[in-house]
Amino acid sequence: MKKNKILIVSARYYTDLMDNMEADAKLILENNDHVVSEYFFFEVPGVFEIPVVISRYINKFDGFIALGCVIKGETPHFDFISTAATDAIMKISIDSKKPIGNGIITCLNKKQADIRSTRKGREAAKAVITVLNELPIKEYPH
Repeated sequence: MKKNKILIVSARYYTDLMDNMEADAKLILENNDHVVSEYFFFEVPGVFEIPVVISRYINKFDGFIALGCVIKGETPHFDFISTAATDAIMKISIDSKKPIGNGIITCLNKKQADIRSTRKGREAAKAVITVLNELPIKEYPH
């Protein structure tokens, strides 16, 4: 069975949330070493930069995990960034035929983001592994 290289692209704007999400994604990847040979991190300032980094490295990795957070403010910026990032990630994934786990959380407030950050990294990593592998993935102990 082929082992895969994964790139985790993490928007570090909310560092506390990203620490949780990165740790969860890393644990899933490490506990599925029958699918993943190695993984790398690439940090970007915000969610908007994630798709360009994935595009730049699309031929060097077998799968990607996009991690970030957008919290709604008082302007439409939330809608523009969330939609642009999600649409770009989907287009890149379809065009390249490579899995991209979308671990970008979009929330109305920090409390929601705190809650969702405890599982979204794990969910995004599982999604990539599931697409790369036909066998069930191994869960790590909580």
